Amino acid sequence: MTTANIKHVFFDLDHTLWDFDKNSGLSFQQIFKEQNITLQLNSFLNVYVPINFEYWKLYREEKISKSDLRYKRLKDSFDALNFEVKDELIYKIAEDYINYLPNNNHLIDGAIEILDYLKPNYKLHIITNGFKEVQDVKLEKSKIKKYFNVVVSSESVGVKKPNPKVFEFALREAGAKIENSIMIGDSYEADVIGAKAVGITPVFFNEKEIKTELKVKSVSSLLELKQFL
Repeated sequence: MTTANIKHVFFDLDHTLWDFDKNSGLSFQQIFKEQNITLQLNSFLNVYVPINFEYWKLYREEKISKSDLRYKRLKDSFDALNFEVKDELIYKIAEDYINYLPNNNHLIDGAIEILDYLKPNYKLHIITNGFKEVQDVKLEKSKIKKYFNVVVSSESVGVKKPNPKVFEFALREAGAKIENSIMIGDSYEADVIGAKAVGITPVFFNEKEIKTELKVKSVSSLLELKQFL
């Protein structure tokens, strides 16, 4: 992989720089306490995390609306645990979750160090499928907004990664060319396949060391990026 000509580094946000799993768990912990929900948090998260993953896949593929995503991932999780919750409370939890999520700002190990390392030599940008109103607050409160020239939320484009339009829009906004850009993200489908489809070199942030079909550059920690950038 030749990186001598790289000038623009595009990052995904959730699960790549911003520790979504830890911050999400803390948000649910606060909600369960406030609402006197007696479920064991770990039992709930063990069910919720894969359900949420599947609903986000449907959301990326434009098969489900934002409001349905927020409601159904909770409804299905409580149903799977045979825990009865009224719709009114589910909607309340869904709303509180979005509001509380950006208040917890744990970052992935090495995030600040790698951003400090890259910033003097590259223009850094974000391309995220997350909800715009939440992503902006996450960047502000985790104190990493200052590192990025351009932040593109797929909601503002009208389609989601891996749709080529998101990457093309981000390139235009950043004044970047395909040949001098790389995309770093944790989603094989959205970030790796999406970037590769438009000709951007992808780097798979593969913490769980998943086997992949395509031969792509991958790192299991953010600091490994120093080896070639």
